[in-house]
Amino acid sequence: MITVKDLHIRLPDFSLDNISLDIPEGEFFVLMGPTGAGKTVLLEAIAGLMATTKGQIFIKEKEVNGLSPEKRGIGIVYQDQALFPHLTVRKNIAYGLRYHRISQKKAGERIDGMVSMLNLSHLLDRLPGNLSGGEKQRVALARALAVRPSVLLLDEPLSALDPNFREEIRNALKALHQSTGATFMMVTHDFADALSLADRAAVINNGRIEQVGRVDDIFQRPVSTFVADFVGMKNLFRARFNGTKTSLGALEIELGRDPDNGQGYIAIRPEDIVISRKAFSSSIRNTFKGKVIGVHDQGFTYEVHIKVSDAVFKSLITKKSLFQLAIREGEEVFISFKATAVHNF
Repeated sequence: MITVKDLHIRLPDFSLDNISLDIPEGEFFVLMGPTGAGKTVLLEAIAGLMATTKGQIFIKEKEVNGLSPEKRGIGIVYQDQALFPHLTVRKNIAYGLRYHRISQKKAGERIDGMVSMLNLSHLLDRLPGNLSGGEKQRVALARALAVRPSVLLLDEPLSALDPNFREEIRNALKALHQSTGATFMMVTHDFADALSLADRAAVINNGRIEQVGRVDDIFQRPVSTFVADFVGMKNLFRARFNGTKTSLGALEIELGRDPDNGQGYIAIRPEDIVISRKAFSSSIRNTFKGKVIGVHDQGFTYEVHIKVSDAVFKSLITKKSLFQLAIREGEEVFISFKATAVHNF
């Protein structure tokens, strides 16, 4: 459905280099990366809003590099919704249909379908200035989908919303994707969006694709230090390998397998590191005694930093566990993690 081949874009202070992606029809695909990584530049190139320097873009196997945005069969939704402030909700939704040769009856049916699907019937006569953030985003989605695009591009549609509205729009996006059958491509800097919505994703950094694959593979098996850090693998160490073991200075960690070829790094998710007051007498093969050097409130969880030899490990635990274990800075504790929790690359 969307194929990008060896795409290059040169801007005065930024460039995209060697971008290649293949997104099948009907997929919900997420492009992730930090602010300034090039996510919106790539999205606008696909939409026809950004000139390309080199490479090809295909929609439904048709090259679209030379086509204007309105001829590409694409809808786009931005984080600021870009609604017309002087038009009612109904007129905003209907706006794009004026450029499509369909009868007034069919246009009305499309509008009614979007209104019903996104629960907008009670808002039709309001102006955008009288809507909440979540309501504005649902109107923007209705307007984009009313023209029946084969591809819907979403530029950080959740970033400007508070947590309650974010969940509301996530649920709306899931329902719309399932009901319309359109191909969705969304850019975000929040990995939680990808976990919630997408099957596959790509991570972009400084204008280059770092990794493409299933979301759970990116989450559990990053291929670079940047991706590991981006997906929250906070325990990232340069290591030396010897058979099925790896060494962090004087500390020896069991992998339980011969390491894959890689760059000499290991990574462990903080939620995979268990803190206890006593050493486990179980099958967990990596158990070490250390000292708590930091306890950081993360809202629903605490991030505890434990120094073991010359390495500092980070673990996520619940508030209940923190209080039950009476964890404080300066206390000695044990950390344990399975060999299968250690990822190497």
